[in-house]
This record gives sequence, structure tokens and C-alpha cells, in this order.
Amino acid sequence: MRRFIYYFGWTMGIGMIMYVGATYQFQLKQEYMKNYNARSFVLFSTIFPIGIGMLLKLPNLLIEMKENKQWTFDWATFIGIGLPSLAVCSMGVLLFTPVGESMFPFVPEIIYPGNSPIQTIAGVVFGFILLDSVKK
Repeated sequence: MRRFIYYFGWTMGIGMIMYVGATYQFQLKQEYMKNYNARSFVLFSTIFPIGIGMLLKLPNLLIEMKENKQWTFDWATFIGIGLPSLAVCSMGVLLFTPVGESMFPFVPEIIYPGNSPIQTIAGVVFGFILLDSVKK
């Protein structure tokens, strides 16, 4: 019963954070549509899913932290899954940098406007893998 309450509490907390974040992201998108300044919207659309992915792994990480074992980092998982998902998730932000402006013809059109499902999924995966790679 205690374990159920622990996970249910985390689920409710993450759900509230997701709701507040989605509301804020909608406001940023409305502002972007008015002013044609997409930087804050794209930046938030990139960082928020990473935070959600980290929050999804955090309950188990806290349980693992209570054990007294040697800390390690799983480089194979991080490089094999984490870095490619980071590249996809940060593609929209890179377009606003001087290096990214030259990459514009090579970026798929579906990724450019920000808030695409591909970037969101990649951000959640990266956030989860980032904390999952920390092993005990």
C-alpha cells in the first residue's frame, strides 16, 4: 500500500507539472503567433520534455539512491540512445544559432516549427536515459 501511494503521488505531481507546462507552452505559442518571435517557444518546447523524462525516472532513482552501492555511468546507453535523441530534440534550437542557419536546408520540415511530436518524444527519451544511465 505504501508503494502504491508513493507512485500515485509521483503520478499526480508529474501530471500537475505537465498540465502547468502545457498551459505555459500554449501561452508561448500564442505569443509566438502574435510577435513572430519563436525563440522562447522553441526553447521551452525543447527543454520541457527533457524535464518530464527526468521526472519519470526520478521516483526509481530516489529508491536506488537509498541503497549504498558504487555509482557508475552506463556510457553505452547514453551514447547509443541518449545522444541521438538529444540531437533530434535540440534540432529546433540549433536553427537559431549561427551554425544552425547553415544547416537549415538539411533539417526536415517537420522539426522546424517546434512542438513536433518527434521532438517531444526524443526529449522525454533523452531525459529518461540521462537519469537511467546513472547506475548503482
